[in-house]
Amino acid sequence: MTSINTNPGAEIALRVLTNKQVEKEDVQDDISTGKEVDKAKDAPAVWAISEIMGSDLAGFQATSSGLNVGEATVSVASASAEQITSLLTDMKELTVQASSGVGDYSMIEEQLAQKTEQINTIISSSGFNGVNLLATNADGNGGTGLTVAASQDRSGDAAPTQSTITVDSVDFESSTSFDINNRTAVTDAASARTALGEIEGFLRYATDSAAALGAGAQQMAEQDVFLDKLSDAVKMGISELTDTDMEDAAARYEALSAQEQLSGLSLSIANASPGSLRSLYS
Repeated sequence: MTSINTNPGAEIALRVLTNKQVEKEDVQDDISTGKEVDKAKDAPAVWAISEIMGSDLAGFQATSSGLNVGEATVSVASASAEQITSLLTDMKELTVQASSGVGDYSMIEEQLAQKTEQINTIISSSGFNGVNLLATNADGNGGTGLTVAASQDRSGDAAPTQSTITVDSVDFESSTSFDINNRTAVTDAASARTALGEIEGFLRYATDSAAALGAGAQQMAEQDVFLDKLSDAVKMGISELTDTDMEDAAARYEALSAQEQLSGLSLSIANASPGSLRSLYS
């Protein structure tokens, strides 16, 4: 039935046209932002998951930064311990020479004293970011090591827990195993042999300490590499959940544009229908 008060065909055509325009705007927004799920109203469940994953990603990135600083701190201490080992090797050679009765004892002792002073200088200047892992007081607050965050571990819906990596300091200042400032002075062959035994112990302590610090730096470096890979995986997961499939969006946009044109044509036809009533009265 054709009515001059109501045009059902036009109403239907207008509703279809409006729906297509809204859909087209949504697709256009997806294309312009690159995000299919950009707000909670787009897909509440997916958006919530992506936000949690994004929070975890931020935590991984902050943890990675902390690991970088921690690795640098431990690496500085490790390099210093290696240098101390090298100086102790030189001191060992001097005491071996003196213990054999060859050389000027006073000159050898002077060289040993210089190397001892150099070792003390290295110990006191091995801090990085306020932490010196060769000192008795590693951080100025009585610390005996360095602890850094290693990961943010999440299980189900529970809040994430933080795992850590701890590298113990190696006390070159007051350890009885490294009492280099109280070593026996070389005055003759006998004292040189005594000093040699002491320096052998210092060298063993320094070597073990350098190895332990090197292992700590390596652990942090490997954990940082793992976090980088984990962050990349999380980024890909978020992308799969929220990013726009540009090829699909482009195809949908073209289809909706065609449907919008057809809906507009249908509305024009429906609006023209009541005009045919005039022919009944002309």
